[in-house]
Amino acid sequence: MITTMHDVPYFAQWESPELIPEIVDGRMSAVDDPRWPASGAASPEEYAWWAGRICGMACLRMVLAFHGLPVPPPVPLAVECMEHGGYVRDGDGLRGLIYAPFAEWVAGRWDIPVEVRPQLTMDDVAEEVHRGRLVMISVHKWIRRPDRMPSSRGGHLVLVTGAGRDHMTLHNPSGIPGETQRHTLMKKTDLERFFAGRGIVIGMPS
Repeated sequence: MITTMHDVPYFAQWESPELIPEIVDGRMSAVDDPRWPASGAASPEEYAWWAGRICGMACLRMVLAFHGLPVPPPVPLAVECMEHGGYVRDGDGLRGLIYAPFAEWVAGRWDIPVEVRPQLTMDDVAEEVHRGRLVMISVHKWIRRPDRMPSSRGGHLVLVTGAGRDHMTLHNPSGIPGETQRHTLMKKTDLERFFAGRGIVIGMPS
């Protein structure tokens, strides 16, 4: 079913992955995440502001760990990314992840090949995974509960960790524990309902 699988460490957007269902459903505020200091934020409020916005930083931390590199805390990493144009503050909101400056920053900072792919198919993603690379793809956030029909595609980043002829596996930074967080197995046809057809390919092909 899966013919290539990369052993990628998992990081969530929130420091307590087991609390994600309560946080994303609004039953709990991220301010109350007991592990918030590990994020590198200066306060629970700063942590809560960033945590729901940094799926890209969670994916990057997975990539760094996969390559055996030091993994910075997510909030300082996000601030550094913003300083290089990968995020842009917009009032109390945030625009990004902005692929081109993000790719330039990552390639320069860690000497890892990074390729922005504004047009990607499922077959393209699978080919890159088979070549030994990792792929961050843009999907709808409801991919955490794939039985839903998304209203649109894109807006959330996940990391593809494995591929086969008809299936892929994903690490989802905002996935449901025990269900859709780590190496989540999905049919390509189901994944396409969420997939925006764009992403970022990272790593040296084997």
